[in-house]
Amino acid sequence: MSNSMIVLPIIFQFIAGTILLFFWRKINLQKVLSILFSVIGLGISIWLFLQVWEKGIMVTQSGDWKAPFGISIVADTFGVTMVLLSSISGLAVSIFSTGSMRKERLAFGFFPIFHFLIMGLQGAFLTGDIFNLYVWFEVVIISSFVLLTLGGKKQQLEGALKYVSLNLLASSLFLIGIGFIYGLTGSLNMADVAIKLDGLQNRGLVSVTSGIFLVAFGIKSAIFPMYFWLPASYHTPPPAVSAIFAGLLTKLGIYAMLRTFTLMFGGDEFMGDIMVVLAALTILSGGLGAILQQNMGKVFGYLIICHIGFLIAGLGIYTELAIMGTIFYLIHDIIVKTNLFMVSGLILKINGTQDIKELGGMYKNFPLLSLLMAIPLFSLVGIPPLSGFWAKIFLIQAGLETKDFFLIGFIVLGSFLTLWVIARLWGEVFWKNSVGLPKKANGLYFGQMPLIDQWLMVFPIFLLAAISLYIGFSAENIILLSQKISSELMDPTGYIEAVLGLKAITP
Repeated sequence: MSNSMIVLPIIFQFIAGTILLFFWRKINLQKVLSILFSVIGLGISIWLFLQVWEKGIMVTQSGDWKAPFGISIVADTFGVTMVLLSSISGLAVSIFSTGSMRKERLAFGFFPIFHFLIMGLQGAFLTGDIFNLYVWFEVVIISSFVLLTLGGKKQQLEGALKYVSLNLLASSLFLIGIGFIYGLTGSLNMADVAIKLDGLQNRGLVSVTSGIFLVAFGIKSAIFPMYFWLPASYHTPPPAVSAIFAGLLTKLGIYAMLRTFTLMFGGDEFMGDIMVVLAALTILSGGLGAILQQNMGKVFGYLIICHIGFLIAGLGIYTELAIMGTIFYLIHDIIVKTNLFMVSGLILKINGTQDIKELGGMYKNFPLLSLLMAIPLFSLVGIPPLSGFWAKIFLIQAGLETKDFFLIGFIVLGSFLTLWVIARLWGEVFWKNSVGLPKKANGLYFGQMPLIDQWLMVFPIFLLAAISLYIGFSAENIILLSQKISSELMDPTGYIEAVLGLKAITP
């Protein structure tokens, strides 16, 4: 097999989005095609993952220009794992959107833009060029802005304005950081930059450059204190849009941090200390923010922020065990956060509201659905042996090894805050009696939907819940994958050799 086939996921999503543009007004056909394309895209991702797992890192050079002069496309274990996760989430959201979104919204071009968004994400996960990473970030921002404003309601436009303003600021800082990188090394190929930065004597300038990247990716990841755009925007679009945003967009910033800080800026003790403090403050601000909210979308939005802190914590500790815990948590979080916003969308369809004070009686009226929804909710908390439990154990263990007791305290605090929030939500929405509530639909909206649409909303929640259970109950397989990724990230020699075609790394 030619290594050039590793670009297939990107090309396929581009073709899918382009084909869907030709059926702009044929909504029912778009629904079928989008699901079909998502299934095929998942198949391509599984195939690419298996190829890399068996054969190791695969590289192709666009235009047949040898690195570092051309743009390198690199499929390593981390990259193809993220491609696979984006395809799984993409399939779930594609199915969910066909059942949950009104035709009036779909007529604005949801499905073509959705596939272009997935294309941008997968392009970012596979690129080996720092400027090309910036380009894919812009594709994602443009696509996400269109999806965020879909329908043109006032609340959406307000949220979109905050979202795009902060993300454009992040993009500007990212571009400035790229300028610093090019000025220091004369290269944009990340593998080549890694070698040249390692040989630079002026470590202060390298630290400044890494700080610019931290702020740029920190805004995109919604870390403290640059997070306020997320809870202001993620609850405003349709739940299907919020689901793909929650599962993947902030994780793109985390991916970029993990890639650049292990490959290009690895081992900077000062930046590690900063990340530990930022992680603690992100956990605290997200957890406390979630406690104060009454809208389910806003609650889940603040929990995204809280758990981004867990991911930053592993990067701040910066040991192989900590990075392994971060990767495990990243895999778990993408699946669970995508599912949570689909759960909130299903509750909205059933009750006509996401206001926790106006909800109740879900378990009494829909016991089987409630048990299904319990899986992502309590996986998020990390109740043993569900998926969130294992990653936190690894992060705490890594903190004990490095004696980061301050950070361990905040990880434990964040876990208790999450438990508090989810327990309150479960009590209010599922166990509380619905009699006498100011607004109760008791399944009216959901019951009026065609049966096929009801199944299209429930099936993707079931699919991701089953994957969450697999992550928790077959944790040894995810641990093996996370160990392989963390080993490759902490020792990027194999990545650099594969990209540059070197047999030995000599600074």
